[in-house]
Amino acid sequence: MPAETANHERTLIAFPSREDFWRDRLREGQLAWSHVARTIANYEPVTVFARPQDAEVAADLCSHANLDVVEMPLDDAWLRDTAPIYVTGYDADKRPRRVAVDFGFNGWGEKFVPFDTDDDIPRRWTEVADHDTVRVPMILEGGSITVDGEGTLLTTEQCLLNMNRNPEMSRRQIESVLSASLGVEKIIWIPYSIDDRDTDSHIDLVAMFIEGGKVLWQNCSDRDDPEYERLAISRRCLIGTEDALGRPLELVELPVLPYCEVAGERFPVPYCNLYICNGAVIVPVTGHAADQDMLDIIGSCYPGREVVGVPGDIIAYGGGGPHCTTQQVPSLPPAL
Repeated sequence: MPAETANHERTLIAFPSREDFWRDRLREGQLAWSHVARTIANYEPVTVFARPQDAEVAADLCSHANLDVVEMPLDDAWLRDTAPIYVTGYDADKRPRRVAVDFGFNGWGEKFVPFDTDDDIPRRWTEVADHDTVRVPMILEGGSITVDGEGTLLTTEQCLLNMNRNPEMSRRQIESVLSASLGVEKIIWIPYSIDDRDTDSHIDLVAMFIEGGKVLWQNCSDRDDPEYERLAISRRCLIGTEDALGRPLELVELPVLPYCEVAGERFPVPYCNLYICNGAVIVPVTGHAADQDMLDIIGSCYPGREVVGVPGDIIAYGGGGPHCTTQQVPSLPPAL
């Protein structure tokens, strides 16, 4: 599985449509997703999935020369967790190859139903795109893992070992499936990330590889914040842990964890739930006084990429951030 920093052929994103979930804020959700889609389209091609009845509205709101809309049945709009995860390499004749890995999806532990239509997204998309695919009989959301492209994978125990995902599998069995299907050699576990009850603590809320051996880490400097101790514990589990190549992990920390308030509810908006595309890093912002300082730290981690802030409040209200809304299709590796 390539790192997110590897070159992309395109980005996949879905158009929000679940009225029972969004209630009176569906239009705001659609506008927020469309803004992210158009922003990414400034840097690489974007394909937006939309229900047939929403395709015209999606095409209007997402209008961009580098963006196309594909009609597809949907339950929800979190493609990081429902679209296929791609691996790349070479076949027996040393020809470049890319394969879509289709893990099972069960609505984040059957919290949100129905989910069977979203579980079918990898099959539908790979038929449209004519991509090779392999089905893996294990529940896994893309937001629950992050990789360096050099054999190391980070994840959380709270999510992958949760009994609402794969209760019949042990840690060792899960590691075996991840190694075989994604080509990873070292799996590093931390207890948890932010206390996100929807996803059971996805790793992409707090960690993103900068490069091999170096991780961008969402910290929290406010000792009165309930996340402070959780993040401190998981941080201690990472520092100095060796990756697949024997390098002790180095953390670059984002010390501020901002919050937003939408519809009377308060939501964390971690900067680390960013999306890396060709030439840019798309980061959720809230108007916090620390926004620019945090964007500057992120920019120093990814030289040569423009750092672009996008409004994070409505996406956080929906349940995530820019990373949660997207899934990359990596480019084929170079010919040997």
